[in-house]
Amino acid sequence: MHRQVTALPALLHPGDVLVFNDTRVIPARLTGRRDAVSVEVTLHKREGEDTWAVFAKPAKRLRVDQQVVFADDLSAVVVEKRETGEVVLRFSASGDALWGALERYGAMPLPPYIAAQRPPDADDRDTYQTVFAREPGAVAAPTAGLHFTDRLLSALDERGIQRATVTLHVGAGTFLPVKTEDITAHKMHAEWGCISAATAQKINDARQSGGRVVAVGTTSLRLLESAAGPDGLLRPFDGETDIFITPGYRFRVTDVLMTNFHLPKSTLLMLVSAFSGRDRILAAYEEAKAANYRFYSYGDACLLERAA
Repeated sequence: MHRQVTALPALLHPGDVLVFNDTRVIPARLTGRRDAVSVEVTLHKREGEDTWAVFAKPAKRLRVDQQVVFADDLSAVVVEKRETGEVVLRFSASGDALWGALERYGAMPLPPYIAAQRPPDADDRDTYQTVFAREPGAVAAPTAGLHFTDRLLSALDERGIQRATVTLHVGAGTFLPVKTEDITAHKMHAEWGCISAATAQKINDARQSGGRVVAVGTTSLRLLESAAGPDGLLRPFDGETDIFITPGYRFRVTDVLMTNFHLPKSTLLMLVSAFSGRDRILAAYEEAKAANYRFYSYGDACLLERAA
């Protein structure tokens, strides 16, 4: 079935609960110098008031205790290099001062397939955010949420669709391809997430009343499944998750998933195959390609039901 996103209220049932990720993308890409070498870093995961794990180019040229200078009032020291490819930087600014420096000197971390075509511009600071983005910390947008407007949210409210928000600070590692022959050897990067007690109760109440849990994006789904117990009840959550969902996973709480179309060999393509069935997903992707759907971050979306 081919429909516009504006038809979403009619495709859902009164009493269903849409779960949005309210993370906000930060200008996480910085360009600096280590002596005469140009260095580009993408902040990946916050590990302290002044410390971030980053992906760096060229990472091989960096050594522990070396300094990278980004501006007269912003530099960082390499404190660790990890086997996962991450470099850990301790910045000269911390807390609010570091957030301010990122706003001044950072660029929005557009996905590689967009960044290869053009540099980030001022509009990306708005267009690469969802309308419900509140909590700063992500280095990639929860892109399924980009389809929502205030008008669509109002239409969902009128239909009797409930809304709940969770926070998962999306890291760049989410989108790394799987390069191992044995998928169980693939290492997921951990991301920080939070589900409040009130939100967990709201979602549990909706399910007990016959409503479905509709995850908006794979980020919302992964956090929901991380916080759900074997009994299907959602618990409050505050911490890191590195959940890796592959075919054979038994979903505990998510009934419906709205998501964009994902890259080949990605963990996200494995996730949607686990959710709706591999053959069904491959057939849907072929149909989307035939209909000239747009894929990836600024692309079209699909609404998937969980396989029985």
